[in-house]
Amino acid sequence: MRRPAPRLEYYVPQNGGSVADFGECARRGLRGPKKSLDPRFLYDERGSEIFERICSLPEYYLTRAETEILERAGAELASMLPPRCRLIELGSGSSTKTRIILERMNESQGAVTYSPIDVSRALEGASRELLESYEWLSIVGVEDTYESGLRLAHSACGGPALIAFLGSSIGNLTGSAARSFLSTVASVMGPGDLLLVGVDLDKPESALVPAYDDAAGVTAEFNLNLLHRINSELGSSIDVSKFAHHVVYNAGERRIEMYLRSLEGQEIEVCGSRIGLRRGELVLTEYSHKYTREGIESMVSSAGLRVARTWHDSARRYALVLCSGA
Repeated sequence: MRRPAPRLEYYVPQNGGSVADFGECARRGLRGPKKSLDPRFLYDERGSEIFERICSLPEYYLTRAETEILERAGAELASMLPPRCRLIELGSGSSTKTRIILERMNESQGAVTYSPIDVSRALEGASRELLESYEWLSIVGVEDTYESGLRLAHSACGGPALIAFLGSSIGNLTGSAARSFLSTVASVMGPGDLLLVGVDLDKPESALVPAYDDAAGVTAEFNLNLLHRINSELGSSIDVSKFAHHVVYNAGERRIEMYLRSLEGQEIEVCGSRIGLRRGELVLTEYSHKYTREGIESMVSSAGLRVARTWHDSARRYALVLCSGA
């Protein structure tokens, strides 16, 4: 479905993207021997709003580190882009940090076309706010999963593109899934296209765990909201008070693991399936992998890409990695 407006084209595929299979994914994930829920579904409208609060928490360094890099290196990044380059962003959310890139691109090349891709229904509203701020901006937005949305956005506009995957979202994927995802992005990239990836670097557990289990309980609210979404959208009646937010750092895999922990033995119903949970049983909701320099190089090269430039924040906690076709 296409919704044209002045300087805005907004696509919602007829298959409804990932939202349409929410029920089936939830039912299948909760029936498995190791229960899990897809992290994509954390980001409904309320979840996206809560995550914006997380980004301003003192413990959550990732957003500040990435913003610092963009503010310092944005002009250099823009100077490395080909003429009339457009920006395609995977998982744009509210597009806050994206404004820095857009402004540097405008200074370098004038008018800019921006294609945000996100499963969140907040995407269209954020796009309209950007248009109100920048008269030189045009937007071709897609509400869909990253892979299919990228193909649509890439084909909808001609010319070279900077594809941005910020916020350390690559860390939500396991090693093989991250390589497969980057290979998919590489297969879409044409001559002159570049990929900018935000990557959180490995560091001590004492610095990592508080970023995902903050003292104010905002991340817990974000995680538990997934159960509220199952209730409201799938007609379930889960007692959310019987679950708790649970975070561990898996040093062997270099990743944060975020779970919902059942506080007692209970039975829930999701899409007609009755699911038993033991006291203390964990439901995985998100991984957040952390990388070394060697790990980044290996991941990028295995996807058929090459690291063209890497920027770090002043504390070297985080990296923005610019990749080109190998």
